[in-house]
Amino acid sequence: MRQPSAHPLLEEILRSIPRPYRLPDLPEPAPSSWLRHFQLEAGGDVSSSESSLPSRPWPLDCRPSTAIAIIIEYARRALAAGERPGPDLKQGFVHAMAALICEAAREDSGDPAFRAMVLKHGSPIVREHAALSAQFQDDKRRVLSLVNALAHPAKLQRQPAGLRRDALTQLHAAATASAWSDIATPLERLLAMPECRADAVLTDRLTQLKGEVALRRLQRLESLQTHEEVQQYLSLWEQQGPAANSHAAAREGAAGRRRGMNVETLAKHGLDALAERLNTAHAQAHPYRVVTALHVPASFPARQEGAKTEWDAVLLQQAPGQTASKGAPVWNLCLMVEAKASADAAGTDLARLLRGLRLLAQAHAATVYAFRAREGVIHLNGASLTALPGEMGSLENTVLYCSDDSSDREPRLLSAAARMQLLSAPQSLEVANALQQAKPVDTKVLGFLWEDVLNSEPWQAVLHQYLTLRQARELMVHTSDLLQAASG
Repeated sequence: MRQPSAHPLLEEILRSIPRPYRLPDLPEPAPSSWLRHFQLEAGGDVSSSESSLPSRPWPLDCRPSTAIAIIIEYARRALAAGERPGPDLKQGFVHAMAALICEAAREDSGDPAFRAMVLKHGSPIVREHAALSAQFQDDKRRVLSLVNALAHPAKLQRQPAGLRRDALTQLHAAATASAWSDIATPLERLLAMPECRADAVLTDRLTQLKGEVALRRLQRLESLQTHEEVQQYLSLWEQQGPAANSHAAAREGAAGRRRGMNVETLAKHGLDALAERLNTAHAQAHPYRVVTALHVPASFPARQEGAKTEWDAVLLQQAPGQTASKGAPVWNLCLMVEAKASADAAGTDLARLLRGLRLLAQAHAATVYAFRAREGVIHLNGASLTALPGEMGSLENTVLYCSDDSSDREPRLLSAAARMQLLSAPQSLEVANALQQAKPVDTKVLGFLWEDVLNSEPWQAVLHQYLTLRQARELMVHTSDLLQAASG
């Protein structure tokens, strides 16, 4: 079913809005002379087992991450055309990855998260600490449960004063303070007391606690905390920013939400101006309106996993001759706007947005759906939902990304997620570990990473990330440009 036709003025306005975030075209095909700038001048033959690594800024002021994004995009285009990416692309990728690894591994200006991963990769002690930390909460709950069964304060109040109660109190205090090594002393004292040995139930519980694997893991984790490499690892992670659930993290989160809400407000103002202009030009009285925070009903006839289920701002057109229960108007969905505080965020959001459109398109055309919005319950015509496009190439009259981000700064062509996936690959960590230990560096392993990017399913998002970014930025407008175009 075709989507209800939009007002011609709406399509004209959408075509007139500047697209300042659009990426420039890449030359086709990839020029060999250009690709040579992505190779190390002092690197020698990349096929050699001990390639040198860059010691100076990247040629032509092109960052390694930019080179990687462009090279992978040329490889994707070759694969899409049924061709095998040439050896020059592989060579450029290997050299650019080597440079990116060097850049991220630097002690003074590198990436603390990557440096922490490299340290973990090369240190059995750090790997053990990380593994024990991953199950810390489960182990802690297990041990506290066993201790409370023995020495909960409510139980201790009913016991007579004496050495037994003192030891149980000390046991509970050590567990409550997460002083796992301190549990051993009161535990041994209790097991040695004749009055405890005479109590079979208590002896069984004390013996169970002493042999508890979770307690041994907690004690081992505690002993590893003072190890020099573990201290370095923890210090690197602390440099990532405030810890989760901390006051600083809450403050940063609140600032981010305020910025996001500000962009949403600006986007809504632009849509309001658009609705007003359309209403002025329309013969029918006020058939257009704007709603915000539009939520897809949980009862919607499709799986919502991984799909966008809340839309920041939506332009609606009243469906003529249709009413819902109690005479409420029914609306057609015309234009959806997603507000982004950062232009870079659109690229990571696009896949979820497309899943959200496909979700809506699974509506039943003859059904009217009750959506919840900030402005109240909105009844949407199923026919306007089934006609929503679910693929790129037909979104320009349906979806806009809207941002107040500066449009004159250089775009980040390699997303943060793709960069980290590349850096955290075992091949990258192997190169970085050798580099930090001043061992000969074999960059040939990065050729194996190249093959993974081209052929492995887990790397599909990285292979397509430049295309995704380009498509997302095609849909992005500045808040002021939206308002100006809508106001005429």
